[in-house]
Amino acid sequence: MRLLVITPDYLSHTLPMLTIADSWQRRGHRVVVATGPAMAPLVRSTGMEHMELIMSRGSNAGMLRSTTAQDAEARSLQAFFAATREGMVPTLRYQAEQRATDLLWRPEQVARRVLNIMSDVHPSAVLLDHLAFSAAIGLRAMGVPYGDVVLGHPTALPVGSEIYGMPSAWPPAIGPDAIDLADLRTVNKGVTHAFTHAFNETLRLIEPSADLVDDAFAAHGELVLYSYPGEMHGPIRSARLPRHVFIGSAVRQETADPDTMAWLGKPDRRPLVVVSLGTFLSERVDVLARVAAALRKVDVRVAMAIGDNDPAALGELPGDWLVRPSLAQVTLLEQASVLVTHGGNNSITEALTFGVPMLVMPFSTDQFDGAAAVERHLAGIALDPNSASRPLIAGAVRGLLRNPPPLPGKLGACLRANPGPEVAFEAMSTLPDLHTIIPDPRVRAAIAS
Repeated sequence: MRLLVITPDYLSHTLPMLTIADSWQRRGHRVVVATGPAMAPLVRSTGMEHMELIMSRGSNAGMLRSTTAQDAEARSLQAFFAATREGMVPTLRYQAEQRATDLLWRPEQVARRVLNIMSDVHPSAVLLDHLAFSAAIGLRAMGVPYGDVVLGHPTALPVGSEIYGMPSAWPPAIGPDAIDLADLRTVNKGVTHAFTHAFNETLRLIEPSADLVDDAFAAHGELVLYSYPGEMHGPIRSARLPRHVFIGSAVRQETADPDTMAWLGKPDRRPLVVVSLGTFLSERVDVLARVAAALRKVDVRVAMAIGDNDPAALGELPGDWLVRPSLAQVTLLEQASVLVTHGGNNSITEALTFGVPMLVMPFSTDQFDGAAAVERHLAGIALDPNSASRPLIAGAVRGLLRNPPPLPGKLGACLRANPGPEVAFEAMSTLPDLHTIIPDPRVRAAIAS
């Protein structure tokens, strides 16, 4: 059997996709991963095959700062970080305006490259990262039934009247202004219309007989795999989803560095607080500095990821803290009592897997839905990253330590007993082997040309 995995050139996407694909590789199946050059060394380190597929103008191999990116990408990152400082609505509006550039980059070129990869690999099954929209055009042109992996909060795949880019829920600490929200809705509706038009135009160009889509953001494969626990998803919305499975989480295998293991091994009975704002948002050194100042007032040991920032920018940090550009997060969460996070779906599901309560400080995209779900299901607390004071942050952490919410521990045991990659493998076995329904590779090559 041959599995083809298609994922953007970003660590936060490639890591969970590789983790899911490992279920195939451990069973002796050939796994080919189509992604950009930044992720090629990681792919090869797993023993999987890499095929180059560039789907965006930028990449992210683990840490990303606007000062190290190039030209247009650097300007885009600077504008994004500036928007996060203004607040959630300006951030979401900026992201909406950039959506075609970020998510539908050179769609015809990418789609035709996917057709060529399909001809070369001749896979039995395909797993597609849902955000690889240009690649999805190629698969739809060929009529390929594929597994559509939603790595973000489930609202990243809109259903019914939902509009992509519009959070369906907000944490109480981050209530939007009604007028601003109405304006944002108008912007996102316009972006959806234009994005869908461009998607369909490319699809029609490659395969005139292919079925067009009503909403490109809501289009999906034959089976949707949500990297999210079903227990955290409301039953009403669950009933409206396409054919799907909640795989729970995709927690990667991790070998921690010796310094981290030595730090964890030191005698210290204080609870461990892990702080990580993800590969992008560690740029917000002002928020990290506020969190650090708050945690200095709490009797805890701290592991903090600070990205490319100078530690001095965070103020005077205790010498016994573990402060690194990036952390062995999975290893640390196995021993953590609280995670302070931006609310990225990988971080939320990893924390839930290890039963760790969260203080979520969301900035963008589906992080608001993720933070709202954490509060709604009693898995933690959400605060506004721009306005939360040091005493408020310290009080939230103390509260989580004194009265740990009930869900993480119960749900963690369930997620550990049912690993997401195994759930994904079993679910994908219900799809037909592509060899039985897709034309000979020579026919594929003719379509691709």
